[in-house]
This record gives sequence, structure tokens and C-alpha cells, in this order.
Amino acid sequence: MNIFLKASAAVLLLAHLYSCNSQSMTKHPFTNELIHETSPYLLQHAHNPVDWMPWNEQTLQKAKNENKLLIISIGYSACHWCHVMEHESFEDTTVAKLMNEHFVSIKVDREERPDVDQIYMDAAQLLTGGGGWPLNAIALPDGRPIYAGTYFPNEKWKQVLHYFADYWQNKRGEALQRAEQITQGIKGMDGFALDSNTPAIFSPNDRSMIFDRLDAGMDYDLGGRKGAPKFPMPITYQYLLQNYYYTGNPKALKAVTATLDGMMNGGIYDQLGGGFARYSVDERWEIPHFEKMLYDNAQLVSLYAEAYRLTKNERYKEVVYETLDFVERELSDSSGGFYSALDADSEGEEGKFYVWSYEELKQILGIDFEDFKKVFRISPGGNFEGRKNNLVRIENSELKPEIVAQNLKKWKEKLLKERGKRIRPALDDKILTSWNALMLMGYTNAYESFSDQKFLDRALVLASFLRDKMLQPDGSIRRNYKNGKTSINGFLDDYSFTIQAFIALYEVTFDEQWLLLANEMSEYVIQHFYNIQTGLFFYTSISDAPLIARKTETSDNVIPASNSSMANALYRLGLIDDREDYIQKAEKAISKVKDNMLTHPAYYANWAILMDYLMEEPFEVAIVGKDAKELKQTLQQHFLPHAVFLGSTSQSNLPLLKDKMKNDGTYIYVCRNKTCKLPVKTVEEALVQMKK
Repeated sequence: MNIFLKASAAVLLLAHLYSCNSQSMTKHPFTNELIHETSPYLLQHAHNPVDWMPWNEQTLQKAKNENKLLIISIGYSACHWCHVMEHESFEDTTVAKLMNEHFVSIKVDREERPDVDQIYMDAAQLLTGGGGWPLNAIALPDGRPIYAGTYFPNEKWKQVLHYFADYWQNKRGEALQRAEQITQGIKGMDGFALDSNTPAIFSPNDRSMIFDRLDAGMDYDLGGRKGAPKFPMPITYQYLLQNYYYTGNPKALKAVTATLDGMMNGGIYDQLGGGFARYSVDERWEIPHFEKMLYDNAQLVSLYAEAYRLTKNERYKEVVYETLDFVERELSDSSGGFYSALDADSEGEEGKFYVWSYEELKQILGIDFEDFKKVFRISPGGNFEGRKNNLVRIENSELKPEIVAQNLKKWKEKLLKERGKRIRPALDDKILTSWNALMLMGYTNAYESFSDQKFLDRALVLASFLRDKMLQPDGSIRRNYKNGKTSINGFLDDYSFTIQAFIALYEVTFDEQWLLLANEMSEYVIQHFYNIQTGLFFYTSISDAPLIARKTETSDNVIPASNSSMANALYRLGLIDDREDYIQKAEKAISKVKDNMLTHPAYYANWAILMDYLMEEPFEVAIVGKDAKELKQTLQQHFLPHAVFLGSTSQSNLPLLKDKMKNDGTYIYVCRNKTCKLPVKTVEEALVQMKK
């Protein structure tokens, strides 16, 4: 057995995202059960000779009936090595024969089923100390894992198959014992203090400790964390913006601006078409893994928009507009929702769609080429494979800014026209609720920062899509949507991100339907996800078919944790709607992760945002009168992380708006802990009242 554990550890590779190839239109010799699915990743495997089946109760029952081990192979359309393993092994009829004879094989799109993915990722971490995708687990017919690893070359995968076919046949008792041990380990991996009843009390020392630990890993020259690869971690920098607001620490702001500047000038940002790639393989943000994910771009829109409010850096505004143009142009569905991702590859080569030879640029740009070289760092040798150039902007060009501004639009139009003739990267056209809710936040934050009506209009279309297509009559929400079809129940992040987005939409529109929906969804989550013993929320609903463990997600990563998101949502909703029970639930939740947050703040930044609110309760800014929306719009263009907004142009039954309407004009009430200062009529006066 150890030989296989060592082998899997040796080939363990973190995900290189995104290499989905189009399926041939010709007739296929093999077709399996995945042909009925909507996930592009699953459909890519529908013509493998492996008898793949989707994850569902019928498949699991089949394994039990036939008393066969499960192969659970997990990936996603943005996963390069997933497709390498498919071509090497899953298209090999010899491998398929072994898998079909001895196992029931299941393919899982981890973006559709993150709950399943987490179970077997935990198993891989227990067995090998790491994880990544493709993730290939072998489990008992009831789903309890006995082995998990990542990418396997063809011959090594065949060895694993032979070994476990024999193992199940001849060492069944050992397999059962092993499965029980691994399952118990998985159940104990959630990483929060089950027995902690420490109240959520925080001090400035806690804030200082968090910053010091983040500071130790920051690259203040190039931005991001020290070293490579570099991943955008938007929630970390949103916290640091807030930290700067509360403390005035210039290093907190420098960590943010160095990162935003490095990314927007680097190759991780599409200098022609807008939008960010998944991550940079180098420390300078120069060479990305070229896929573009909706969730990255959604959060980065929010981050750049918020940073603009604080810094008034016009380049940040430019990035927001260009990124939203990209999202609308390339990821927008006619339903009103947004697709998940664009591939890194085209014609089988990563980045081919995006990179240029030196001579190619020279020929296209003609007499503008010499000036172009003063704005973008390019060379005959290139900075990418095959002597190609991935465009990187020179931060301090020798050209005057007005000349750069005059020429950029012209250069981009020429190069985009030429790029448009190339074969485009493949599209993952599934629509996911949680990622679309993040996008709704992005549009809402952009509207707050720039008061551009087109951003609010698009936000309302997207919010209507989530309300009309994803919310169900019983109060539940669906996770996925494609071609008018939803098939998967929502997970905690689908609810929590949507609740947060609806609250944010209320704060910019004062339309109480979004607040009502946020309240209704919160009640549904409390009824179906809440764990009264821990004060946290399970990732899956009580209505879902149970897995071998019911997990609780608490650590923030590239996407914030569903529990930190839910706690922030409940706290904000509690302030706006005067729900002390919501605030208490948020306080109890953060008390469970306090030690982890103080020790590993890079993975608890969204919790740290909530910590600041609990230390210094935000202002409740109530605006009432016929000009309420206009005054709100002006106020929100300031960076005010310590404020929540509510208001109305007519009488409202919201507790903080009752009896505040006056006949002689529009008034702003700055309140805190249900106590309001004297009402004022101007934004300037309100800002003075909100000074710390």
C-alpha cells in the first residue's frame, strides 16, 4: 500500500487551471451516462470508453448492488491536468476495461458539487499531505474513501487500479477498517473550536496582531504575497483597506495599492480586452495561467471600485470599466446570468489567444510601434513560450500621459480586431448562483463608486435572474443553471453570497423587496443549515442527501468562506432591520474561529472584517425624504466601510426609518447602536458626524 501513497505524493500537482477542448461533432464510438448532464466538464467525458456516471443516489446504489468499489474522479473545466489525465488514461480502452470491470466510476464537476469535492480533498490531505485536481479517490460502495490522490500517468493509474481491485477482493476487512479511520479523520478536519464558548470580545491588540501577521508575508515592491505563484486574494485586500481606514497605518494601504498596481500593469490583466486571469506563475504578475474565472473578476471589480473611493486613482476606475466590459461581452448569458469561465488554451496551446510575436506587433501597429514599446514591455525574445510576448504595461512610461491616453484606444482597437480572428478559448457556460451573487456585488460596488446608471441597470437584471430563476417557491435556492434547467440544490455559499448581494442592492436602491428577500433567505438558512451546537452553519442543507460527513466551511481563500459570508450578512442585516438575534448569531460564529483568525489571518480576512465591526459598531445612516437617493449616492462615493445605509422617499416600517420623515426636506440621520445624532441636510454635515 505504501508504494502507492508514495507514488501519489510524488506526482501531486496543484491545479493548473483550464484546458477544456471542444468535443468533435463526428459520431463517437462510446457514449456514457454523462451525455445527459449540463456541466461542460462532465460532457467532455461523455464519449470516453469509461462507463462514467454522475454523482447521484442511483449511481451509489448501483455500486452497493454490485458490491464494487467507487472511483470518484473530480475536476473542472478549467483544470489542465484533468484533461491530460483524460487523454492519457480515460480515453485508453485498456484503462477503461479495468475501470469498467472492477469499479463503478463517477465523474464530478467540483464547481457544481463542492460538497463532494471537499470530502475527498480532505481524504487526499489526510493520506498524502496535500491535494489538487484532478482528484481521484477510491471508496467503498457507501462512499467512504480508502485512497485518494491527484494526477496519475497512464501506467501508474493502471497499477493503482490493479492494486485496489485485488485489495477489495482479498483484504476486505482491512479495507473496511481503513475506510472507517479515514472517515473519522475527515469529520475532524473542519478547523474550529467545538468546545469554545469564549465571547466575541476583541481589542486593538487583536487588530494589530492580525496586521503584523499579514505584514510579514507582504511583498511591498511587487504586490501580493512574497514569492510565486501569486494568486489574487481580494478579501485580504478588502480587509486591509478597512484596516487602513480604522488605523491610518500607511503600510496597510501600501499593501493594497502595490498589489492593485502590480496586477493591473502585469500580464495577469488582459491589457487589451480587460479582465483578470486566474493567477500569476511568477512573482511579478507577468505570466498568468490564462484562464479567466467569473469569481475572480467579480471580486476584483469590487476591490478596485472600493480602492478608487479611497485613493481616487483613475487607473483603478479604468480597470473596473474594462473588466465589466469584458464580463458583459464574453461571459453574459441572455437569461441575465453570467457564465463561469474562459479556458486558458486555444488550439491546444495555453495562452495562444493572448500572446504576440514581436514582428507581429510591429506589422500590425506600423508607425505606432515605437511609441507602443514605450508603454508596453515587449522584446524580440518575448517573455512567454515560443518567443511570444504577453503584454505588460510599463508603469512609468517616458511618454506623456496625454499621449498615452490618446493612443491606447487606437492601439487596443487594432490589436483586438486582429485577435478576434484567432480561435477563441473554450467557454464554460454553466451559471452558478454563488459566483453570480459575487458578480452582483461587483456591479453594485461599481455603481456606488462611480454613480454610472448602466452598472445599476445591469445589477438589477442580474438580481432579477437570481430571484426569478434560482429562488424556488419553498424558499430554497438552486446552485446551477443552463439552458433553462436547474438540477442541484444550493449550498451555503449560494445563499450567503446572494443574501449579501441583496443587502448591498437594497443599500444603493432603497428598494425594500431586496431586504425582504435577504430576510426570507436568512430564515431559510437558519432552519436548514444551522448547527445549534457549534453556532456555525453546515455547508449542506438538512434537505440534501447526506454524504459521509457534513462539513462546515470556515476558512477564507480565493473565495470567502460561506460561514464568514453568512456571519457578515447576518450582522449587517441585523443592523439594518434591528434584528438582535441575527447579530448574536454573528457574534457566536466569530467566537468559534477567533483563535484561527488571530493565528492565520490570511485565511480569515473576511472574519477580520466582521471583527472590526464588532469592535467599533458601524454607523447606521438613515436618509429620508424626496432626495434620499441622490444624497445616498453622493455619500456612498466616499469610502465609508464603517457605515450601513438605509432610507426611503416615503414612509417606511423599517425600525430605523419609522417616524423620521419630515415635510420640510430630506434629512440624514447618523445613528449608532439605535441612538441618532441630530438630523442634518447635507452630505458634508453627515460626514462630520461620522468622523471617528
